[in-house]
Amino acid sequence: MGNLENALRELREQSKQAQLQVEKLDQAISVIESLNGSGASRNGNQPKRIISAASRRKMAQAQKARWAKIRKGPKPIAAAAKTTGSTHVKRTMSAAARRKIAAAQRARWAKLKAGKKK
Repeated sequence: MGNLENALRELREQSKQAQLQVEKLDQAISVIESLNGSGASRNGNQPKRIISAASRRKMAQAQKARWAKIRKGPKPIAAAAKTTGSTHVKRTMSAAARRKIAAAQRARWAKLKAGKKK
C-alpha cells in the first residue's frame, strides 16, 4: 500500500511540474506573439459559438426588417440631392437621346473604318 501512495505522490508532483512547464511555455508564446503583433492565440482554443435555430430566425427577421426600412426610406429629390452633394441621383435618358448617341457612335465607327481602307 505504501508503494502505491508513493507512486501516486510522485505522479501528482510530476503533474504539477508539467503544468508549470506548460504555463511557462504559454507565457513565452504570448510574449513572442505580442512582439509579432498577433495576439489571437488565446481565442483560437475557444469553441465556436452555437446559436439556436430560434435565435437565428430572430436575427434573420431583424435583418430583413432593417433592409425593409432602408428600402422604404425617403427617395432623394433631384434638387435636394444637388444641394447636399453627398448623394448621387440616377439619371434616365430618353429613347430619342439614346438613338442620337447610337447614330453618332455608328458614324464615328464608319469614319474610322473608312480611314483604315485608304
